Amino acid sequence: VRKLTLSEDVDLRKLAAETPGFAGAEIANVSNEAALLASRRDSDKIEMVDFENAIERMIAGLEKKNKLINEKERRIVAYHESGHAIIGHFTPGADPVQKVSIVPRGISALGYTLQTPLEDRYLMSYSELLGKIKGLLGGRAGEEVRFKEISTGASNDLERATKIAQEMITVYGMSKRIPNISLVDQNQGGFMGQGPFTARRSEEIERIIDEETLKIIKNCYEEDKRFLQAHQDKLEKMAQTLLKQEVITYKEILKILGPRPKENAE
Repeated sequence: VRKLTLSEDVDLRKLAAETPGFAGAEIANVSNEAALLASRRDSDKIEMVDFENAIERMIAGLEKKNKLINEKERRIVAYHESGHAIIGHFTPGADPVQKVSIVPRGISALGYTLQTPLEDRYLMSYSELLGKIKGLLGGRAGEEVRFKEISTGASNDLERATKIAQEMITVYGMSKRIPNISLVDQNQGGFMGQGPFTARRSEEIERIIDEETLKIIKNCYEEDKRFLQAHQDKLEKMAQTLLKQEVITYKEILKILGPRPKENAE
């Protein structure tokens, strides 16, 4: 195997920013994958694009360009991903949107919106958690605003958004109706130490948790729809660009959507 060197265009600071939270083994995997990609290009240098593609594979999975989807579904995916990207781009505190694609990846993803945090984070505020939920629901909102109909494509988004909303209430004590109480004991094991222990909750508390979860999800989704309805020109432009070229880079995102709000900017 040839010994490969780094190309002059490799920006280590940028790579560090694009891999926050990566463990040592994950960084090693990215480096090895980048080296393989460079070898396949018959190059003796690893370029920045090799690292970026390797990171993308780690996060989103391998491209499945041989997966054929019909034109109707392709359009739905384009507006779905555009919804994610627009909400992520303009939501205060959201991670920057680096790339949007309608190239199928991994086992089931028909498209994806790549967002990477600017730095390692260990704490998140109430508003930042709401921002994450809004970003997750932006895809379905994009579909509904454009087609007046929703699809099954948001199932994973809904699962993740619901989990965040529930944990805001039961783990982080962020509900105004039952504030500052953790309803899950993460330190104590279940019976004989098997599985997590969940605090015993009354029917009334369970009802409040359900109502508060629904309220968070509903409010975030309605805000997404209102924003996308007010910016249908951006939704249309981004979706049409995706349909034409399949992938939109960070620089192209800025051209289509303009700069991120100041409170969002690096």
